[in-house]
Amino acid sequence: MSTNYVKAVLFDLDGTLIDTAADFIRIIKRMSEQNGWQLPPSQAIREQVSAGAGAMVSLMLKHNEQPLTEEQIQHYRQQFLDEYEADICVDSQVFTELEPLLSFYEKSGIPWGIVTNKPRYLATKLLQSLALDERCSVLVCPDDVSNTKPDPEPMYLALEKLELPRGIANSVIYIGDHIRDVQAGSAAGMTTVLASYGYIPPEDQDDLEAWGADYIADTPKALVKLLRSKQFDYL
Repeated sequence: MSTNYVKAVLFDLDGTLIDTAADFIRIIKRMSEQNGWQLPPSQAIREQVSAGAGAMVSLMLKHNEQPLTEEQIQHYRQQFLDEYEADICVDSQVFTELEPLLSFYEKSGIPWGIVTNKPRYLATKLLQSLALDERCSVLVCPDDVSNTKPDPEPMYLALEKLELPRGIANSVIYIGDHIRDVQAGSAAGMTTVLASYGYIPPEDQDDLEAWGADYIADTPKALVKLLRSKQFDYL
């Protein structure tokens, strides 16, 4: 970082701040059972979480070689979203090691927030379920912008909501588990951290350094160690 002090810390949501995979796996399992289909491996579902609902539903259908029309695929995608909204937080939780980090930021007066590609109605409900909605200083979702990540527009909006000028963007840390997170944060001039413990398919694991993040954390514990290290000063 070229500036001395961190002004804010922003997280991606699924797979970075909150481990949501178990709830998605549960819903895919329920839909598979309802249709008499085989359940895709849990790890395979986990690896598709950051790619969104469409990717997880496509995985389920491809795993069972279902020759469906686009209309039918959209039907199952909507069913998936409806079931997720109705039962959004059974097993989802903040990655355990990160809770003390959030408390540290709050006690230190450092705003933390979320920039996600998760629709606002789902992101808000999830944060409310985990009692994070009033702790989070800023939430930016696809509904709020014209261009989503990897475009930097969501990052700029987060800065605006935090009343931070773009000129000090490198004093803001953005943490995510997808290449689009690194691209968006970098394009906005932020300091980026790749959470490689997140929902990353195995075919991408060997090329993570090429994504261009300023730092890589391979576990939540490593992320906390990094963010509490002398690399970063907070004001």
